[in-house]
Amino acid sequence: MMSDIVSMIDPVKGHVSGAIFADRDVYEQELKTVWQKTWVFLAHDSMLPKKGDFLQTYIGEDPVIVVRNKEGGISAFLNQCRHRGMRICRADRGKAKSFMCSFHGWAYDLNGDLISIPHESNAYPDGIDKSRLSAIKVPRIENYKGFIFGSWDETIPPFEEYLGNAKYYFDGYVDRYTNGMEAIAVHKWVLPANWKFNVEQPTSDMQHSEISHVSAVEALASGSDTFDRTTGRKKIPEGRQFLAPYGHGGAFFGKRDAEIPNTAPALINWENTVREDIVDRLGEFREVRGHMNVFPNFMLLGNNTFRVTHPRGPEEMEIWSWAFVPKDAPEGVKNSIRVDVMRTFSPGGMFEQDDAENWEEMQHILRGAKSRETGFTYNMRRIPVTFDEDGYPGASTAHVYSDNAALNMYGFYRDLMLDKSWDALKEERQNFEVLERDFTRVMDPEAAETAAASDGWYEGNQD
Repeated sequence: MMSDIVSMIDPVKGHVSGAIFADRDVYEQELKTVWQKTWVFLAHDSMLPKKGDFLQTYIGEDPVIVVRNKEGGISAFLNQCRHRGMRICRADRGKAKSFMCSFHGWAYDLNGDLISIPHESNAYPDGIDKSRLSAIKVPRIENYKGFIFGSWDETIPPFEEYLGNAKYYFDGYVDRYTNGMEAIAVHKWVLPANWKFNVEQPTSDMQHSEISHVSAVEALASGSDTFDRTTGRKKIPEGRQFLAPYGHGGAFFGKRDAEIPNTAPALINWENTVREDIVDRLGEFREVRGHMNVFPNFMLLGNNTFRVTHPRGPEEMEIWSWAFVPKDAPEGVKNSIRVDVMRTFSPGGMFEQDDAENWEEMQHILRGAKSRETGFTYNMRRIPVTFDEDGYPGASTAHVYSDNAALNMYGFYRDLMLDKSWDALKEERQNFEVLERDFTRVMDPEAAETAAASDGWYEGNQD
């Protein structure tokens, strides 16, 4: 099956097979490669303010305990007892001095080390080496500006290197306010759709909003120039799409999100008082946020939201989404953000319901054999990818409507699925050698269109 992954994903021709969103064998390979070899978001500092504070999360489908240890650092380990495999801790979050498995009572400290076994001297008269039975620890943990990421792969590059040019755009979110930000609330919900449908959208798909979200945009943008009443659609926004070597992508818009009225008025008024400081620190471009994804599953949305999408089989995902607020903002501003998040990107939010309907229907169709054989077309605005142009680091395109970042994401996904080592991944992708190969069609449009058309996938450049 994995020998077929190259034919399933072809960035040159703009082809992605429907099978990668539905096939069980593909999903099982993802668990072994994608989720084992990448940096995955675990927690934010504000979720674990004191020693002993802990929470449960996932890397792929592996449950992980994340805890502020006695030294004040972060420990993370597999939430699985080494005795019979029961969860060590069954609480979502809390405060603890240690963790005891509720099956047979084996106990672990805040670093995941085994510290106690009931009836140890009687049960193991010859002794037992508890040091060899610690919980399986996440070997790589890094804290980047309050965001804690972990990886099972000891050879993975440092997190900042993994971000690549996406660091510039990531910082546009997390460095927005002088005194930092904090997570204040979380929604969790399950959708019957593949996890990649969710992460692709903030990576690349900005165009869907003018169709899928037309009613929400009209309601929120009444009285502004965001909505074009002559066409009944959202106006095409100005901005730029970026893509990074290790699958990250996103877009920043040319119009401030806060200029859409009736979203978070208290935030708008407060930001007007601090905007000069934001622009001084970030520049005019990054002061205007868009959406982005740090591959595989950490998303930052432009309305003070960040989220992760956990895989739950090939046909299901679980979304965890937090409201993210300035630490030093007045309570009224924080509440305004909370209400705005509920209204827009919560399980019942105007935008989120539209997205969920799309993803669920797409997944339902993929139950059919013919549907899985069908390839999806990613050839919208395959305009040239430029490098380090006009002060924008790394690769980017001069338009927010483009499939380039999605194809880049699936290209990196394909390389992970082939179980390439990090030495090979760095050699191929760090300097965008693979990206330039994948976008041959951009560099030589006539030759690539001929090749793609002969294969039956190319449907024309959808400018």
